Parts: sequence; C-alpha cells; structure tokens
Amino acid sequence: MRIGIVCYPTFGGSGVLATELGKALADQGHQVHFITYQQPVRLNVFNTNIFYHEVRVPTYPLFDYPPYEVALASTMVDVIMNHDLDLLHVHYAIPHASAAYMARQIVKKKTGRHIPFITTLHGTDITLVGKDKTYEPVVTFSINESDAITAVSKNLRDETFHSFAIEKEIEVIYNFVDVSRFNKKPIDAFRKVIAPKDEKIIMHASNFRKVKRVPDVLRVFAAIRKEVPAKLLMVGDGPERPACEILARELGIDEDIRFLGKQEQIEDILAVSDVFLLPSEYESFGLAALEAMAAHTVVISTNAGGLSEINIQHQTGFMADVGDINTMSNFAIDLLKDEVKLTNMKEAAYQQALLFDITKIIPIYEALYGRFCRMNPDLVCNTTN
Repeated sequence: MRIGIVCYPTFGGSGVLATELGKALADQGHQVHFITYQQPVRLNVFNTNIFYHEVRVPTYPLFDYPPYEVALASTMVDVIMNHDLDLLHVHYAIPHASAAYMARQIVKKKTGRHIPFITTLHGTDITLVGKDKTYEPVVTFSINESDAITAVSKNLRDETFHSFAIEKEIEVIYNFVDVSRFNKKPIDAFRKVIAPKDEKIIMHASNFRKVKRVPDVLRVFAAIRKEVPAKLLMVGDGPERPACEILARELGIDEDIRFLGKQEQIEDILAVSDVFLLPSEYESFGLAALEAMAAHTVVISTNAGGLSEINIQHQTGFMADVGDINTMSNFAIDLLKDEVKLTNMKEAAYQQALLFDITKIIPIYEALYGRFCRMNPDLVCNTTN
C-alpha cells in the first residue's frame, strides 16, 4: 500500500507513535509518505520505502497568522496525486483531520477518486484543544467525516464520546513500543557517571507542560532523597522547566538533579534508571510510561486517564491520585529499599510492555487499512511498491 502519514514532528506522543508506525510499515514493504512541516524527530533512519514531504507555508503581509491548514491540505493533494496514495492516516485531530477532509474533496473533484482518511486521536486534541468552543464544530465535523476513527486508549475513546457528538464507532488501537529497542543492557560506565556512589536513579521525561505536573516530580524526589541515596534525571524541555530549576534550588536538591533537555536516544537513559515518575494530571495513554516499562523501569504514576490500562497497581508499578505526593513518595521509598521487590517489579513491567510490542500492533493497523481497500469498490489499493 501507499500510505500518507500526517503528524506533528515533535517529541510528543502523537508524533512519536506516527513516526514509529510509518517506519514499521515501511519495513513491511509499504510505501510511506510523511507529510508535515519539518522532518519528524524519530525519522532518523534511511529506508527506500520512506518519503518526506515538507509543508511549506508562504508568508504574506496580508496574514497575521500563516494559513498552515490550507498549505497542509494543498500538500496532501499534491502527494496523493503525484504519488498515487491509497489512503491518508492523520494523527491528532487539529488541524490534520479537517485538512484531510479538504484534500479528499479536492481530489474527488479533480479525479472522481475517493481517498479514505483515518483519524487517530491521541489526547489533548480531544481533552484540551478540541473542547475549546472556537474549534469544537470543526473538530466534530472532521472526525465524523473520517472513514475510520481510532483512539489510543479506552479512556480516550470514552472521553471523545462524552465531549463530542460522534456518529461513528471509535476503534481502540493501543499505542505501542519497540521492545527490542528499549530492552537494552545498562551501560555500567554511564550509570557510574550519573550515580558514582551507586545511588538509585529516578527519571522523568515529558514536554514540561502544566498538565505533566513536573513540580510534583521534584517534591517526590525530595522525599525519596531523605530516605534513599538517589539521583534524578529530568529529560525534555518546555514552559515549566525554568520554574522547576528554581524549585530544585529552593528545595535544596539541585546538586542531585540533572536537566538533560530533549534526548533522542532515551533508551540509553532508561536502561540505567530504577524508577520512572509520571505525576500527570492526565495521560490519554502514557507512551513514556510504556517505554520505561520496556526498559525494565518501574513506573510510579497517577491513575489519571489511560494509565491504569498499562500500569498495573502493585504489580508492574504503582499509582496514586493526582497531586497525592505523599503516597507516590511512600511507594517509591518502600520499593527502593527492597532490592528483591525492585528486581521483581522491573521484570513484571517488562513483561507487561511485551503485550504492547510493535509486532503485535502493526498488523492491526494493516488490517484496518486493508479493510477499507476491500470495502470501497472505487478504491484499488496498490499491493506493490
């Protein structure tokens, strides 16, 4: 098949999933065309089946804000027609689904051909941005016009039905992880640099937005540090980072914290970590938690959103209510003081991650694409590259 994938190219979960999906599809022999405004951060390999098409947005004095959605739709039309795409798979509803609808209508007008598009909902496109009354009518319309709708968790599916007048079924296809990538042996020399006195290593990774409640990570770590020698690795960047660096100094824990910024090879860092902290106010799925579990790292998280669908309480990790710093701290301290329990839970976390391995999820997407090829008499999918 020839598949167009539209996504945000950033470190966020939707961009990561879309990129890894495209790479895996290319490995299966499908021709994959990424359509976005810059090369996705995880698109770091060469594959003859992968193509990247940059959306260029001309700037004119007439516009205070460049019309990205129009440029995106125009690029979609160009790629569909010049590369004979079979379908579009758009990740994150805003503005990708509405742009895909526009592109589909243009191609149909030009050629009479129906190009199906599948919309995958990832989280804040529904729970935050999509609920804004400014966007809601367009979001609802474009989702309903999708040929298929998928969500990355049951929680997100239910949230979407609750918040929008969706007229079609939403299929749950869970996020996935390439377990072979994250199942790495820790590099002893690297761990020694981070924890020279064999301290426990705590880690957090996010885009440092308010919804991630990053200050809670620091407060939990401050409590851990009083009981257990430990270091904290903070991976990522975003608007909350400056305030967190100030808070670390105010709590007197800054010497035991490293702010590492954005990291593409996060698997090397997870490999030396013992506990992954994720105190988010909401996670539609929790891809960062799943990647940690695939790296034999125990996750201590909130029970918000879809996290309970992957993190099993007292088995693969621990969960607490949003903002319950004391409970999260106590879970971490008890775990880090019991080496046998820590080892057993690391293995349980890894076994749970195997259920979401990429090799199990990719065939589900292939079946979804193929289903539309067979169902639509006006569409004949390409079976060769």
